[in-house]
Amino acid sequence: MTSTTQAGIGVIGGTGFYSFLTDPTEVTVSTPYGDPSGPVTVGEVNGRAVAFLPRHGVDHQFPPHKVNYRANLWALRSVGVRQVLTPCAVGSLKPEITPGTFVVPDQVVDRTWGRAHTFFDEVGAVVHVGLADPYCPHGRAALLAAIGEGAVDGGTLVVVNGPRFSTRAESQWHAAQGWSVVGMTGMPETALARELGLCCSTVAVATDHDAGVEGGEAVSHREVMKIFGANIERLKSVLSAVITALPDDQPDDAATCSCRRALDGQRLPLALP
Repeated sequence: MTSTTQAGIGVIGGTGFYSFLTDPTEVTVSTPYGDPSGPVTVGEVNGRAVAFLPRHGVDHQFPPHKVNYRANLWALRSVGVRQVLTPCAVGSLKPEITPGTFVVPDQVVDRTWGRAHTFFDEVGAVVHVGLADPYCPHGRAALLAAIGEGAVDGGTLVVVNGPRFSTRAESQWHAAQGWSVVGMTGMPETALARELGLCCSTVAVATDHDAGVEGGEAVSHREVMKIFGANIERLKSVLSAVITALPDDQPDDAATCSCRRALDGQRLPLALP
């Protein structure tokens, strides 16, 4: 690949993000796990090379439980990505997290099922990756600084399988656990990034109060998209600032971030791209 198809920073998001890339080049990447959700688009943001991939496909055709998360992360690493930002829309589980609030979680709970959750699922391929702190501290710090006043620092994102929204009872249970927001795409995306030695951080945009939360009504897809759309320009501005502020990429063997060292000392059954 030429330098125009390589990028150290990746963004997985919705189709509204294409416009923030300068001089975009579309790159078709094949992976051992099938096709990613769409082509990887490489361009520049404030002079830094960035790779963008639409999580749900160019036409938003893949529901959350059908997204090929393994292929998406593998494709990004194939074009040089070592730091990935994963913005997402979420429902709030706390009355004080109002629609339009930007949350930078520091924990995640996985309640998904039926998805491919690991790259290391062959017999004899015993690889254990730590995920005690699932999000990159450097990425989180950059996100909080970029968002500024009003950002929610920390909290737990609980990920449900979808595509349906939670029942009131489920929502009340999630809130009773002390969790902050609920979404459908954060896992296994975050865990797979760690398995590839990628730094991963997310900003969760609250689009509604979940149904069981005090003041929450029945959630509708139309309302979620309306609130998320109203915040898309602000989100792009935040991501642009984060991309500028992220530490310069380093060779894998020199990286000091623990995210990059998740596989240290383990014999891998496959060669990473």
